[in-house]
Amino acid sequence: MKKRSLWLITGLMTIALLGVFVMQLYYIREAYNLKSQLFEQDVNQALNSVVNKVQKRTAALYINKRDKQLERDREADVRNQAELLVEFKEHFKDQEQKRLLEQRKLIVADLNQNDLEIKKSYRDPILITEAEYLAASDLNNPLKSPIHLDVNVRLDAYGNFLGEQRKSIFIPQETNSFIIASNQLPDTIRYHALNPVTEKSVLISVPTVSDELARKFQLENNLAKRKYEDGMARLMSDTIPLKSESDIFSQVKDVAQEMREANVPLSKMISKESLDTLIQKELLNRNITLNYDFWVSLAEKDSLVYIKAVNNINNALPKNTFKATLYNYVIRDPGMLYISFPDKNSLILSNMWATMASSAALLFVLIFIFAYTIYAIMKQKKISEMKTDFINNMTHEFKTPVATIMIASEALKDPEIVEDKARISRLAGIIYDENVRLGNHIERVLSIARLEKKELKLEENEVNLNDVIAAVVDSMGLQLQKRNAIVNLNLNAENSTIYGDELHLSNVIYNLVDNANKYSGEIPKINISTRNTAKNLIIEISDEGIGMTKDQTKRIFDQFYRVPTGNLHDVKGFGLGLNYVQDIVNQMGGTIKVHSEKDKGTVFEISLALNHN
Repeated sequence: MKKRSLWLITGLMTIALLGVFVMQLYYIREAYNLKSQLFEQDVNQALNSVVNKVQKRTAALYINKRDKQLERDREADVRNQAELLVEFKEHFKDQEQKRLLEQRKLIVADLNQNDLEIKKSYRDPILITEAEYLAASDLNNPLKSPIHLDVNVRLDAYGNFLGEQRKSIFIPQETNSFIIASNQLPDTIRYHALNPVTEKSVLISVPTVSDELARKFQLENNLAKRKYEDGMARLMSDTIPLKSESDIFSQVKDVAQEMREANVPLSKMISKESLDTLIQKELLNRNITLNYDFWVSLAEKDSLVYIKAVNNINNALPKNTFKATLYNYVIRDPGMLYISFPDKNSLILSNMWATMASSAALLFVLIFIFAYTIYAIMKQKKISEMKTDFINNMTHEFKTPVATIMIASEALKDPEIVEDKARISRLAGIIYDENVRLGNHIERVLSIARLEKKELKLEENEVNLNDVIAAVVDSMGLQLQKRNAIVNLNLNAENSTIYGDELHLSNVIYNLVDNANKYSGEIPKINISTRNTAKNLIIEISDEGIGMTKDQTKRIFDQFYRVPTGNLHDVKGFGLGLNYVQDIVNQMGGTIKVHSEKDKGTVFEISLALNHN
């Protein structure tokens, strides 16, 4: 796969993963907003329900109070009804006496006014009785009339008649005179007077009550009578009937008016404990179990009535605070109920745990698949590159012995060489060595294949690794001498016997020593040591060669991987040796570790169990 294609696939997969991630975040955010709206709706419904119950409870208290007051009033009415009737009658009598007294005063005032007018218009007016008036008016009996004519004759000294003077004189028939201020007035007041012009007797009749006063008194009497009758009818019918719907409605209106105008503090209308119980009950009905703070304050003033707070409440309203008007008052302050949830987000997130967990799991799966896909692609690319190098190296390694065998075979065809037995023996030895070399290459490739398929069966025999190491180093003497290598053996393990396959263990030691020889400088320095721990045999093979970086040490056990050497050495190989070493050590129940520093050397440490298990 080309590098450009790899980057294109990686970019597309990254964009797709980011798209899924953004969609999941959007979905979680929308779910959170929806949960928040539902939570706010439930809280507002709970607040409205609490407010309605508070108002109903307050109204019920006022109605009960009003009913009790009405009951006491009805009892008082029943007890005092008779007294009220008596008091009403007495009051009416008092009012009637006052009214009659006022009327008499008006009559007397009017008669006195008439008396003044008569005295101004006539001479010597006097009050007469009704009998005297009738006698004076009876022309048929002049002798019984109380009016007498008095004639005064004037004579001179000689007895001559000069003239006469006539004067009417009224002589009362009764000794008791008429008193105008008396409580019992006649219908008509009678006067006798003299006409100032003619000096004749005049009888004057004045009604005691004028027509105008009579009409006025009639109206007052009728009005007083009607009031008396209405009052008596009301008192007589003032029983306690059952309440009708209109009476109840009127009573409710009266209670509402009284509640609006009553000067009762909010803290007295409902207690903090009762309000807390109502809020808790309504929240539980809607499956809200969060801790909450609530407080009541005046709506028109910044004045706190009471508070129940788990956390400190500052002047500013905290987040997640809801409010509602406590009473529907217009005249007086209705009050405000506030409720706050400090842990609102925890409730919403706890309700969303399944959604968030599934989204997170999906994202982790996608990230894992993405990372694994990229890793697999990169690994396959590296394996492909290493296989290409392996094929090239294998071709070169196979080509060299084949070419050598071909040259030796062609030389054997030369007639001159056929007669030289020494040269024939030498060429035959070369052909044999190259065949062995070619066979070893083939066997190494086949061994790796069998290890991968788990088809390679290892023998388990007692093997003395000190002897195996000494034998391998001795067999590699020519190769080591060719590069003037210095090999130090420190085989200090007292117990160096383990159970394993001697052939493959020899190959393990051979590969490690061969690598130390090939990846060292001009004069390789190789140290091989053994030692014992409580349960294991430790083998260390170190060199002072070119070393490796940390990234290279992580990959040296991979198939076909070869440490790059630049132009320092012409190192040949398939990149299979260390992979083979690791597989053999692992199948024998051991471990292998590598410690290396660039340009300072490398140390391989093999740990094998001493017991048979």
